[in-house]
Amino acid sequence: MDITLQTKSQAWLHAIRLRTLPLALASIFMASFIAYFHGLFRWEVAALAALTTTLIQILSNLANDYGDSIHGADSADRKGPIRAVQSGVIKPEEMKKAMILLAVISFFCGLALLYFAINTWTTFFAFLAIGILSIIAAINYTSGSNPYGYMGLGDISVFIFFGLVGVFGVYYLHTMSFSTSVILPAISLGLFSASVLNINNIRDIDSDAKAGKKSIPVRIGRTKAVIYNWSLVIIGNLALIGFAWLESAPGALWALVVFPRMFYIAYQVQAKTSSEELDPYLKKMALATLLWVMIFGAGLILL
Repeated sequence: MDITLQTKSQAWLHAIRLRTLPLALASIFMASFIAYFHGLFRWEVAALAALTTTLIQILSNLANDYGDSIHGADSADRKGPIRAVQSGVIKPEEMKKAMILLAVISFFCGLALLYFAINTWTTFFAFLAIGILSIIAAINYTSGSNPYGYMGLGDISVFIFFGLVGVFGVYYLHTMSFSTSVILPAISLGLFSASVLNINNIRDIDSDAKAGKKSIPVRIGRTKAVIYNWSLVIIGNLALIGFAWLESAPGALWALVVFPRMFYIAYQVQAKTSSEELDPYLKKMALATLLWVMIFGAGLILL
């Protein structure tokens, strides 16, 4: 993709990758909607959780930009959008400083969230540990000496943090309790988030293979990665049906109006073969996921 980064501000904005932020917020909204459905919603939790999650996602994006550049995945062979460090506009040392700053700010925002939400020290330290692990996971996806993204573990990490941890954690901060009703929506969101990453990895399959980044598509090949992507979309929507049935919440099924859009995106991921053609569908799947969550919440609350 022919994009030239000419200024520092343009490069930083590009490195932040605004198109990924809707996906980061989806788990906050999902958990908050279910908490509201159960009559236990707290505005301060929703606001601080959204801020903390957004900062951690930006940190992850900066770390990914830095890590892929130093490990070779952002070489001249890469066909996706140019990265800030790869372009030379932002130096690796500058990116490292920005990552440290974001990690510190994320940590203190998380502390503020826990301060307002939690009233026992045991729970406070448990969630503090989860928050620290989230920051470490964001940094070490493609950075560090042994990044787990290069081992093909990115999908599992996304499923856990964007799905299970995000939804369960925020729901608990709202309600001070766990509920099995959160399981299926958390699974749906984790699968859709994994789909966004999978589309990214299908796009970069050739350059990742050359750089030794063993993503799922590199490991199983493009054809099976496309089938995998179909399964993520379909199972995620089936989990929604299971939630609506088990919770007697037919309004949640409103979210199925987004399924044709997700189906179309999955079809295009199968049909498009060039990196340039595939790239727009990352943003489209992320936005479709956020829309799915918002309509899920509207149906859950209004019906």
